[in-house]
Amino acid sequence: MKALSNFFTIIVQRFLPDPFVFAMLLTIILFAAGIIFTQHGPIEMIGFWGSGFWNLLAFAMQMSLVLVTGHALASSPLVRRWLKKVAGLANTPGQGVVLVTLGAALASLVNWGFGLIVGALFAKEVAKRVPGSDYRLLIASAYIGFLTWHGGLSGSVPLLAATAGNPMEKISGVIPLTQTIFTGYNLFITLALLVVLPIMTRMMMPKPHEVVAIDPSLLKEDEVAATAALPQEKTFAVRMENSRILLLVIVALGYSYLIYYFATKGFKMDINTVNLIFFFTGLLLHGTPASYMEAITNAVRGTAGILIQFPFYAGIQGMMEMSGLGGMITNAFLSISTKETFPFLAFLSSGFINFFVPSGGGHWVVQGPFIMPAAASLGVNPGVAAMAIAYGEAWMNMAQPFWALPALAIAGLGVRDIMGYCVTTLLVSGIIFAIGLSFF
Repeated sequence: MKALSNFFTIIVQRFLPDPFVFAMLLTIILFAAGIIFTQHGPIEMIGFWGSGFWNLLAFAMQMSLVLVTGHALASSPLVRRWLKKVAGLANTPGQGVVLVTLGAALASLVNWGFGLIVGALFAKEVAKRVPGSDYRLLIASAYIGFLTWHGGLSGSVPLLAATAGNPMEKISGVIPLTQTIFTGYNLFITLALLVVLPIMTRMMMPKPHEVVAIDPSLLKEDEVAATAALPQEKTFAVRMENSRILLLVIVALGYSYLIYYFATKGFKMDINTVNLIFFFTGLLLHGTPASYMEAITNAVRGTAGILIQFPFYAGIQGMMEMSGLGGMITNAFLSISTKETFPFLAFLSSGFINFFVPSGGGHWVVQGPFIMPAAASLGVNPGVAAMAIAYGEAWMNMAQPFWALPALAIAGLGVRDIMGYCVTTLLVSGIIFAIGLSFF
């Protein structure tokens, strides 16, 4: 395992460009592929790209809020204290790697944005407390834990599939979470990842002379204070900005709406519901409006890479969808499918497309129109088909650096520092997904 991760680290260091450049290269590759493999010319492909460039603004806002509210919650004083306490359980570098991987995986099951951020912050805490830790592997372990996210409560595909009005509702209907997240096969895959991933990252630990120690300047305390310091002049405006009463009233309204929502609509979780829960919980834990805004301001910095790249991936999605190229790729896998092999081949096609559309919701739009009707014709459970799309997206994130950007921004590292470990994880975790989809 160590040799394999070293090999992929060398390859990545030499050939993987910056994620923004990576998105540009993928745009050019798909543009050329559309001309070569479809009947559309350059002008049409340019039109598809431009038409799609801004198509994911609403979804980008939802995803940004998932990340920002998760970051704000993870940076609250209570969560910070918990991170320090748990980080203190690690006495050796190996124990630290295991703790970070498991902690990030569990947090990602709750919320993907929370998992990404809490994993990176947890890795920094472990690096502070455990001498001899390899900082690259700790941050890689935090991102590797992200593999569990699509089987958890914030998985984009199962939440979208369970939301009325989603693009696939006319094809497969609304798919409840009891057919996706709360199933035996998802439980198997999730538990297997929780067990295997920490063991695997422990096995990838470098030898003592190969350890890359962290520059202490990267580990400066960046906590957000529980309350913002009041200026000397306590004006009405300043008092309102630091008012606990005002905050508690708003939090009470927020939780009241959530109770009303679940009471009238049942326990239906979608992206907006998850964002509401983390928004009001983070607000409560920070204690004052000013403190929460400071946390949000810090969180937004980590979204810069995502925001600038999302339009490019929306343009790529537009080319794949409108040119029919996405359907051709998906159908190439589905054409050799049977009822038994369909889930795994749908998973592989989703993983391949994730290089060009690294978004769970984007996958639902690009692949749903092909995978869901094919699943119905073969008699495959629509929940299994939807989760095959979801798992493929989560799996290939280990080779697509898009969602590593927030963790890397917190850590002060580059994508080439961690992707060798992640590609190794891609190979091992693929076996778990294959078993879960094929036999459960």
